[in-house]
Amino acid sequence: EVQLQASGGGLVQAGGSLRLSCGGSGFTFADYAIGWFRQAPGKEREGVACSVGSALSAYYLESVKGRFTISSDNAKNTMYLQMDSLKPEDTAVYYCAAHWPKLYGSSWYCRENVMNYWGKGTLVTVSS
Repeated sequence: EVQLQASGGGLVQAGGSLRLSCGGSGFTFADYAIGWFRQAPGKEREGVACSVGSALSAYYLESVKGRFTISSDNAKNTMYLQMDSLKPEDTAVYYCAAHWPKLYGSSWYCRENVMNYWGKGTLVTVSS
């Protein structure tokens, strides 16, 4: 069965960096659209970064462009979210997700309620 688990969250000072990891089992990332989502306290879940396999075509939420990078290691069946220059407003529970089939562009998979496989979240807290 398809399973995902995010890890790597924690407490960091504004301006700092964190790298989130998401290990997968029961499937191969190369065959799925992958993505990272977050939900801040009192706010709706939003797509942060999604990819259909091309770094140049990855979608990023406007507020994280230039600061976050989504990537994957197919040999390890793991996806990552590198977060740099973190801001207090980045504080949220972050979730990794995937979708099969992979038929559309990256941005489509970051839309609300599109992904069909979800991992348990990891909390990222950015202090000012």
